[in-house]
Amino acid sequence: MQLNKNNPELDLHLSRIELRVTSIYKLLYQINDLVLGLIFLIGSFLFFNENTTFAGTVLFVIGSIQMLIRPVISIVHDFHLSKVQKRSTHHRESSNR
Repeated sequence: MQLNKNNPELDLHLSRIELRVTSIYKLLYQINDLVLGLIFLIGSFLFFNENTTFAGTVLFVIGSIQMLIRPVISIVHDFHLSKVQKRSTHHRESSNR
């Protein structure tokens, strides 16, 4: 897919594989955010009762760990996409010879 033929810096070339990889990681990111929100919400309600405060604290710790997972998903996505792009570039160069 090409956005601007006059300015090569704005060219965007995405293969179906690259789009699929991005879609998978986007889904993982969104699922993580949904579960994260539910864990913090449930943990918040557990703080209303002294008997469930410990469980609420555990859920907040789990939610905090999930917040650390968010950038990990993004970093792994970037590395994975970089590998796919390198393979795609290598394949194009090999087929042009």
